[in-house]
Amino acid sequence: MKNYILTGTPGCGKTGVIKELEAQGYSVIHEAATHIISQEQQKGNNEPWKYPNFIDNIINLQKKRQADHKSAVGFYDRSPICTYALAVYLGFQPSAMLLKEIDQILAESIYEKSVFFLDNLGFIENTDARKIRFEEALKFEQIHLNIYEQFGYEIIKIPALSIQERTQLILKRLNDPICFE
Repeated sequence: MKNYILTGTPGCGKTGVIKELEAQGYSVIHEAATHIISQEQQKGNNEPWKYPNFIDNIINLQKKRQADHKSAVGFYDRSPICTYALAVYLGFQPSAMLLKEIDQILAESIYEKSVFFLDNLGFIENTDARKIRFEEALKFEQIHLNIYEQFGYEIIKIPALSIQERTQLILKRLNDPICFE
């Protein structure tokens, strides 16, 4: 199975690209953190990211979605490596569960070593789940890049273009890996 990670700063357009890939018939796995935030906010916890168990809740959902995924090719809106970057950004020590999951995905090569990193759009639109200033999002973006490189992933930058153009660049890369070298 080929599992590709799409990542980038909050608000960079990952979800739009994931939805476009899904509309084109590709198997996609939606972001876990947004789902966890929404669930917690429905329970009255308006800022679940302030609590260390937030990271493990994300990992649990990511693991479940990964185990449920059976398609030959899958596109993941974020990965446990992103969750590690989030833990660093939030100032949490990476939990034992998170470290174990990262060891497993690296040992088993769960994801392709090339990561599609969507460039920021130059602004951010906040939502109930995304309450970050653009300046902070840029710091988070750099942490993401550093963490992925630390774990040995190749970063494939996808410029700030339309959803359709970004999707086509990603699909072109899958069919012609040399086109980005």
